[in-house]
Amino acid sequence: MVNDRPNDKIEGLRREAASCQACPLWKDATQTVFGEGRQDAEIMLVGEQPGDREDREGRPFVGPAQSAPGGGVDRKRVYVTNAVKHFKFEPRGKRRLHKRPRASEIRICRRWLFQEIEAISPRLIVARGATAAQGLTGRTILVQSNRGSLLTVDEGLPATIHPSALLRLQDEEEKRSGYASFVNELRSIERLVDCDPR
Repeated sequence: MVNDRPNDKIEGLRREAASCQACPLWKDATQTVFGEGRQDAEIMLVGEQPGDREDREGRPFVGPAQSAPGGGVDRKRVYVTNAVKHFKFEPRGKRRLHKRPRASEIRICRRWLFQEIEAISPRLIVARGATAAQGLTGRTILVQSNRGSLLTVDEGLPATIHPSALLRLQDEEEKRSGYASFVNELRSIERLVDCDPR
């Protein structure tokens, strides 16, 4: 049975993370962007870091690049978050362009990520990109060569990965093909969760 009640532990973590100044990223970001979703989600999607719109709205997985964060997975089953909770960027005129977080910034933010994992207790975690995979495993992961494979998270949970580079493809045919593969991977993930009852 799905539980609609708020997760008190997640709400407490969200309030605590709002004032996090453990690394320098908080200075330029608008706000901390914490995770959201079902308190008993079976699948957790972990992105790399908030983007421009996420930073402004204070919510993960919003904006044009995140229009279908779950792909083939039912959003009601998913908790979404980012490995890094503040937007790291460099200004380009009026625009703020994504800048990859340093290993130290990813490491510092692991505290929040693993407390979210503990509170949600998902069956499976999907890492969207190299920063997310590094946040989960504590090591550098080559995304393309590990795409769709199961990895071991520090806490002993399985994780699978999806390259965020898919969102930046320019060729329309590559986009269609890449997105179709991604959706198939996520449907396989959903089947894997369904076949592995707690």
